[in-house]
Parts: sequence; structure tokens; C-alpha cells
Amino acid sequence: MSVPRSELKFRAPPSMQLSDGSADSKTAPPTPLSFSPSTERAKNRFAVAGNVVITGGAGDIGSAACRALLDHGLCGLAIFDLSEDSGQLLVRELMAEYPGAVIAFFTVDVTDADAVNAAVSLAEEKVGPVQTCLCFAGIAFATHALDISPDQWNKMLGVNATGAFLVAQAAAKAMVARGTGGSIVLMASISAHIVNFPQPQVHYNAAKAAVLSIKSSLAAEWARYGIRVNSISPGYMDTILNEGEGLAEHRRIWAERNPYGRLGKPEELTGAIVLLASQAGSYMTGADILVDGGISVF
Repeated sequence: MSVPRSELKFRAPPSMQLSDGSADSKTAPPTPLSFSPSTERAKNRFAVAGNVVITGGAGDIGSAACRALLDHGLCGLAIFDLSEDSGQLLVRELMAEYPGAVIAFFTVDVTDADAVNAAVSLAEEKVGPVQTCLCFAGIAFATHALDISPDQWNKMLGVNATGAFLVAQAAAKAMVARGTGGSIVLMASISAHIVNFPQPQVHYNAAKAAVLSIKSSLAAEWARYGIRVNSISPGYMDTILNEGEGLAEHRRIWAERNPYGRLGKPEELTGAIVLLASQAGSYMTGADILVDGGISVF
């Protein structure tokens, strides 16, 4: 709602509250790991407790993340995606591989706030209270800036930035209501750090840069609730988004301009994902982890 210019001086904006870090705060240090035996200590350091919601969970990166978290002890998994066929197939595969876990799929449009809130509530009913939320849903396409329509711009920002915020907000509300805290991980990109070459994609770059700002802002605002908010910035990954004969020349250029000389594999992101979802990342919030083979150094 707009405010008349004459009234601006009477504004009283809310103030952010930070944690005091005391023993009874939500940001107190975690309980120390047991000192014996060392093998159990190592295992528990990267253990993933409780339940997770992951958007875009049926995609290449999402499915790799699901398996990695289940490998590390995840109890319940709620997969949000628009691709119902892929999602249901993934659920059947994961249930066969991890019979002890509760796994469910939900068709969710992350740009629909009502649908997101309803899905998070239903997910908590089916798999249990959510301790970790991975906002990985996204879209990508390249086009010249002179040709981008308002609808294309709005859709790119809507899915990649607004959608990430709406899911994070819904998960955070549930965490705050329970007083348990948790971890939220947003999917950013090297596109938030560099201008990609050779493909023109200002709308995608702007959306991912917005994700970095959302991550930092939420980390500051939600720390007092014990909610950590971080992001991961992948480089060019070998996923369906980067496949096809039409991308052969682009893939060659991406590889040649990368110190590693190749694209990354989705599994190479899982170390960062497990870190941010486990006690190993307990003092990390507001961070962005680049996993890009070094391409962003140029």
C-alpha cells in the first residue's frame, strides 16, 4: 500500500531482532558429539536427522540430494515437484532402496502461495515435522535481453526467486510454531556471481542474484528462531537442462573456460547439501557454497 509523501516521516518500520547466543537461546551451541568411539562420532557429525521437504525433488539434482540425505539417516522425505510421473517413479525407487524411511510426493506449484502452505502442512502430516527445507525448484532458458517479454521475465523471477521464498517462508512458519529451528537451503547458481558466456540470460542471472539476497536477509532475520539459511551455487552441471545437440557448442565452451575442463555431476553437490543439513554446519548461516569446478574465478 502506497503512503502519501507527506506521511513518510511518520513511518515506524519494524526492527530486526538478533539472538543473544545464550545457553537458552535458539542459537546456543549444539550438544557435543560423544567422544567414543571415533567411528560413531564421525558418523554422527554428518548425520541428517528428522524430515526434509525438497522442491524440484524429482529432477537430476533433487533426486541426487534425496539419496544423499537418506544415506545419512533421513527419516522422512517430502518431494515437491510439478512432474508427477517422475516424482512417483522416484518415490517407488527410493522406497525400495530405503524401506525404513517415510517418503511421499506432492504436486506443487511453488509460485502459488496457498498451494505451498497447504503442501507443507500436508507433508508434515504424512512424513512428520520438517527440520530441513531444500528449495531447489527452478527453470532456465536463454534469450537476448532485447527479446525478453515481461511475461518471460516475471515467470523466471517468479519460479526461481519468489517460489524459493514462498517455500522457505512456509517451512519457517512451521519451524517457528514448534520452536525447533531447522535448516533451509536455497539453490542459487554461478549465474548469481558471473555473467554467463556465451548464452544471454539476464533474467535468469537476476533471479539467482535475488536468491543470494533472500538467503542473506532470511539468515539475519530468522537466526533468533534457530533457523539457518544458506545457499549453494552450482556451476554448469550435467543435468537435463544442459543436454541436447543444440547445446553441444555451449557445453564445449563451458568446459574450455572451466579450470576443471568439464561439467559437474549432480552427485558432486551432495557433500555441500549434507553439510548444510547436518550438525556439521551448525554455525553456518548466510553462507553461499560455490560448487563450480572453479569457473567463477574468471
